[in-house]
Amino acid sequence: MGAAAGVPPRAALERVLVVIPTYDEADNVASIVGRVRAAAPQVDVLVADDNSPDGTGVVADALAAADARVHVLHRPGKQGLGAAYLAGFGWARERGYDAVVEMDADGSHAPEDLPRLLVAAGDADVVIGSRWCRGASVVDWPWRRLLLSRCGNLYARLALGVPVADATGGFRVYRLAALDAVDLGSVCSQGYSFQVELSRLAHRAGARIVEVPITFAQRQRGASKMSPLIVVEALWRITVWAVQDRWGWRRGVAAGRLRRR
Repeated sequence: MGAAAGVPPRAALERVLVVIPTYDEADNVASIVGRVRAAAPQVDVLVADDNSPDGTGVVADALAAADARVHVLHRPGKQGLGAAYLAGFGWARERGYDAVVEMDADGSHAPEDLPRLLVAAGDADVVIGSRWCRGASVVDWPWRRLLLSRCGNLYARLALGVPVADATGGFRVYRLAALDAVDLGSVCSQGYSFQVELSRLAHRAGARIVEVPITFAQRQRGASKMSPLIVVEALWRITVWAVQDRWGWRRGVAAGRLRRR
C-alpha cells in the first residue's frame, strides 16, 4: 500500500504494550507472559482478564506484583475478544503508548516472533503476523481448520479488497496513530470478524499494512474459544461490509457524474 492518507508520519516506537486477553487461561498466562518478557524485554504487557472463573486474574496479579512491566486489567465478565482488545487499546492510549500488540494467551502466537514484527512496524502502521504469506508455517492444525482459515481469508480478501493474506490473523502490531485514524467506536464484532473489521478499517484509512511470516501452533492446554457461531458471524459480517462498500462506491461514482453535468 502507499503512504497513509489519514495516519500521521511514523515516528520511532519507544513504548509498546502487548495486550493479552484472557478467559480461563490460568494454565497458560504465566508461560505466555514469561515468553513475551524474555523475547522482547523492552515492551510492557497488559493481561485483560474477563473475570475468569478459573483464577486467571489471580495468576496475572501475581505476575504483575513480581514485574513492574506487567499490568492487569480486570473486566467485569466475559464480553468477547473484540471488547477486550478495544479496552486494551484505550488503556494504552491513556498512558501514552506508541503501539499495541495483539497476542493470544494460548501459545498459538510465538512471542519469539514478536521482535521481527516490531522491526517491521518501524516502516508500517499495521503489522500482521501472517500464517499464510511466504515463509509462514502452521503446526498441528487439523485439515478442516486449515481449509476454513484459507477459504475464509480468500473470501475476505476478494469481498473487501483488503490486500492481505491473513485478514483474520490475531497476532498484530498497531501504531496508536493508526488506531486513532479509524472509527473504533463503530466496531462491534468479535473473534475472526473483529480482526477482519480492523483490517478493513485500517485499509480504508490509508494505513500501510505489512505481513510478516510467523509459526502458528495449535494450543496445547485449555479449551479453544472457536465455535461455529464465530465463523458464521464472520462470514455474515464480511458479506454485509462488502455490500456496504460497493453501495458507497456506486453512490460516490453517481455523485461525481452529477457534479460533472
